[in-house]
Amino acid sequence: MSTAPLISPPFLRPDPEESLSLSERATVDIRELIVTLELAPGSPVSERELMERLGLGRTPVREALRTLAQEKLVEVYPRRGIVVSPVEVGDLAALSEARITLESFAARLAAERANAHERDVARALLSDLPGPRDAHDERGLIGLDQRIHRHIYRCAHNPFVESALNEYYTLSLRIWFLALDRVTQLDDAVTEHRELLQAICDGDAERAEDVMRRHIQSFERSIRAVL
Repeated sequence: MSTAPLISPPFLRPDPEESLSLSERATVDIRELIVTLELAPGSPVSERELMERLGLGRTPVREALRTLAQEKLVEVYPRRGIVVSPVEVGDLAALSEARITLESFAARLAAERANAHERDVARALLSDLPGPRDAHDERGLIGLDQRIHRHIYRCAHNPFVESALNEYYTLSLRIWFLALDRVTQLDDAVTEHRELLQAICDGDAERAEDVMRRHIQSFERSIRAVL
């Protein structure tokens, strides 16, 4: 079987040293293809093509597609096949409602519960934030946004909150990719990231919660304006 490269730079990937089963690897790779729109919303999904593209067998690909159906990224129709889930404008509003509530809570928990190492990681992420001249590197900012949000979820030290938010973030990220070529102003996102990480480093739970709420609301407004 031949193996085709995925989008570069990669998104949605676990740490390189993390050991993945074949089905987990297939899930990660197919999820990335869907989120980055290489598999477009509404398009049919071919198990055979995915097997050839990923260099994997039928079983891990099928297991991955079952997982992605649970994540609402593909839809399975008996006797008709599998399609990539469409994206509806209403999805953005519903996701934002869920994220504003749960992610603001996670930011508060992160400020309260992050240990010394996790605060050091937050400081390192602060140093990775771009300056004004680099704030329009959309794909670079998406990658950094993902690292920041997923670090905050981990810092909340609540596996149920972390699992739910990782799923919501992935769905939101696909909507971001749909609007990527039309979103021209991302400076506010950089500023909000800086305020958010600083609040967590300072252990300021109230400020972390408030900044995260504004950050999600700002994201929804920016995307809604171009969809």
